[in-house]
Amino acid sequence: MERARPGTTRRLFLKGAALAAVPYALLPDARAGALAQSDDYPSAEWQPASASNYTVSSRPSTYPIDYVIIHVTQETYTDTLAIFQNPQKKVSAHYVVRSSDGHIAQCVREASIAWHAGNWDYNTRSIGIEHEGWVDKPAYFTDALYEQSARLTAAVCTKYGIPKDRAHILGHYEVPGTDHTDPGPNWDWTRYIRLVNFA
Repeated sequence: MERARPGTTRRLFLKGAALAAVPYALLPDARAGALAQSDDYPSAEWQPASASNYTVSSRPSTYPIDYVIIHVTQETYTDTLAIFQNPQKKVSAHYVVRSSDGHIAQCVREASIAWHAGNWDYNTRSIGIEHEGWVDKPAYFTDALYEQSARLTAAVCTKYGIPKDRAHILGHYEVPGTDHTDPGPNWDWTRYIRLVNFA
């Protein structure tokens, strides 16, 4: 024999009315967990550097953008973002690429001058991309890191008319006057330039 279904009880009715009366301002914002996106490269997360660590500009009208400079952080992804956000450090790059999954954070708008190259002329005319890792630990140079970085570099080159070649996509060690060695001998330039050109 089938039991009769219970009807709407006074208790259920009151619970529903109470929930309906909760102001929307008290409910969690559906976007609360969402990450702010970059204006320049929409798949990047916006993680702004301290304003003390770069120069506001309106490139490419103030300075042409002729180069992409490839760096390796010698720090973790998280520590690199913290360094860029520390006003005492006086350093930044436009982008940081995470090793594990290729996730990209933008720290400085492309129109502004990041302090990454150690050479003012090159800073004014380049986009700096940091890659999580260490020059002597090639395991940090994952497929995801290469692929996502190459897509970013290809987009930057296309946007500013930069040739996708080794004369315009430089390692930090190639900047005149620098004492840096990154991205180091374990960075696969042949693979990277091929990925940039096929992105």
